[in-house]
Amino acid sequence: MIYCSLPKSIFPKSWKIELSSCRYNTILIANRGEIARRVIRACRKLDARAVAVYSDADTRSAHVAEADAAVRLGPAPAADSYLNIPAILDAARRAAADAIHPGYGFLAENAAFARACTDAGLTFIGPSPEAIAAMGDKRAARALVERLGVPVMPGFDGGDQSDAAFIVAAESLGYPVMVKAAAGGGGKGMRLVHEPGALPEALTAARREATGAFGSADLLLERALPHPRHIEIQVLGDRFGRVIHLGERECSIQRRHQKIIEESPSPAMTPELRTAMGAAAVALSEAIGYTGAGTVEFLLADDRYYFLEMNTRLQVEHPVTELVTGIDLVEWQIRLAEGEPLPWAQEDVAFHGHAIEARLYAEDPANDFLPTTGPVLLWRPPASESVRVDDGIRTGDTITTDYDPLLAKIIAHGDTRAAAVRRLRRALAETALLGLRTNQAYLSHILEQPAFLSGDTTTSFLAEHARAPEIPADKRTLALVIAALTRYRADAGDGPGYWRNNPGTPAPWRFEVGGEAIDVSLQPERWTPGRFTAALSSGERVTVALDRFDGVEMALVIDGMRHEIILAAHGDVQWISAEWGTMQLGVRPLLPEPRRAAAAGSLRAPMPGRVLAILVEVGQSVEEGQPLMKLEAMKMEHTIRAAAAGVVEAVYYAAGDQVGVDEMLLRIA
Repeated sequence: MIYCSLPKSIFPKSWKIELSSCRYNTILIANRGEIARRVIRACRKLDARAVAVYSDADTRSAHVAEADAAVRLGPAPAADSYLNIPAILDAARRAAADAIHPGYGFLAENAAFARACTDAGLTFIGPSPEAIAAMGDKRAARALVERLGVPVMPGFDGGDQSDAAFIVAAESLGYPVMVKAAAGGGGKGMRLVHEPGALPEALTAARREATGAFGSADLLLERALPHPRHIEIQVLGDRFGRVIHLGERECSIQRRHQKIIEESPSPAMTPELRTAMGAAAVALSEAIGYTGAGTVEFLLADDRYYFLEMNTRLQVEHPVTELVTGIDLVEWQIRLAEGEPLPWAQEDVAFHGHAIEARLYAEDPANDFLPTTGPVLLWRPPASESVRVDDGIRTGDTITTDYDPLLAKIIAHGDTRAAAVRRLRRALAETALLGLRTNQAYLSHILEQPAFLSGDTTTSFLAEHARAPEIPADKRTLALVIAALTRYRADAGDGPGYWRNNPGTPAPWRFEVGGEAIDVSLQPERWTPGRFTAALSSGERVTVALDRFDGVEMALVIDGMRHEIILAAHGDVQWISAEWGTMQLGVRPLLPEPRRAAAAGSLRAPMPGRVLAILVEVGQSVEEGQPLMKLEAMKMEHTIRAAAAGVVEAVYYAAGDQVGVDEMLLRIA
């Protein structure tokens, strides 16, 4: 993990206060991945001993290696490990911990866990159980906010949880409406519904997802704004009743109601609006006696804001606030939990420049953002001193479906928004992650959109402006040539896998890109070592000069243009990373191979996961687009739909079964 702080010279002189070391000897971190590593850094800063916990899937994870000690919780499933309260409390006892930091996700907003920590004589580094419970119940939170005079979206509190009551309420509110889990947030149990016919299915799916995420199926309904901004206000509160806010974060770039790019300050913010929204966030926090770091979220449209929810925990996107304020939020979570007072008044908080964060996920934007899995063959984050990287992965890790697909966060700071965006684009171009599909190229694509550059960002931005980018044809050709060169050099010692009596004759290979087989014939030039002519079955021809190749890095010169390439291979799959993006190519045999038989209309799993529900029966007639099965992977739910009308002939799995990628799920005649 690379962490870049701002120069001390930018902070106000009034902030130069004497700070003591941490009073806790040992802090147990009840989380994993990049947030666990982030908390470990804060423990180091405060001279506290950091203890990690881990599941069987995380035995060799980076956060385990970095901690001063680590305690096993149990098997890979979160319910048996990171959500297992007795196991975590036992780990704290064994490690002689004084306090527990929950990170975010898992048990971070679980009032019962916070109370259990207190009952066990441990400090929960976060707000009180009462404050968590007050904001965890979305109905109670809406009622409190209304009493405080903060605007809320018109809605239905779900006093009657029947479908009929929701249907009547939606008609009264007017479509579109947002179905929301009453007991949690973070995009779980949320469904945007545009028309009456889609509401029953949305309610069923939201209840199922809410039950799995929060243990409660209760829902509520709100009128949906068509094109709002998602703005959140960071607050800090101490045990003496003082609360301040640290400005806002713009979090409108989302898919599945989950954020992928965040920045501070918001391009839409004015001093007057910041003052009003900040005051509303502080008033709410004071009303529930909030301590520690928290976030109050709003929707903003036409300079009018509406309360959305309060997250009683640290947010994934907290680094952008740290970079523009110079305040270490994790450090101050710990200090405030110890009982230290806030050393600043509201007027002391100053903002410096602009910060922007991109979340690197194991997902495929071209395939409806479905999560991906696989080995981390190479992880090389950007090395710029002006960029911060919070990551939870290392080369050699394996990404599975057990946990959230967030791999790393890349954060850039600049004097202006334009400078910060340029710096982040550069950092993404320098990042190499090979072995599985990610959203890396998609993040760069977003940052290049004119609407984004002008600050015109709303929650509908991705649908309106940013389709998943495709690798340009000329770069795809170059990738195929690079793959052929790699195979040629790899086979140089032992032969290319087929007999040829003249090393100067063309060496043929066959690769697969997006399901298409392409032959590449590589001809080394007899009198010019390192120079090759490649001919593709598409008719394209490219002449390249190989300047350097050490098995991982390659330098090519084409028409006087030098290209730096990073490579990795896993079985018959090659990964190629260059300044234009990352490509995956399959190596196929030159001789024809039997194709896997598949009946017309058969449906295969798009990713590994667990079957949540079977929605059809054998013998049932189905229409095109009809839901057939629900899968869950990496905390997200996915619907398998019929590609065409037909009759269900077979269902190969039951609810609760695990399935692998490309496994046949159903057969439809």
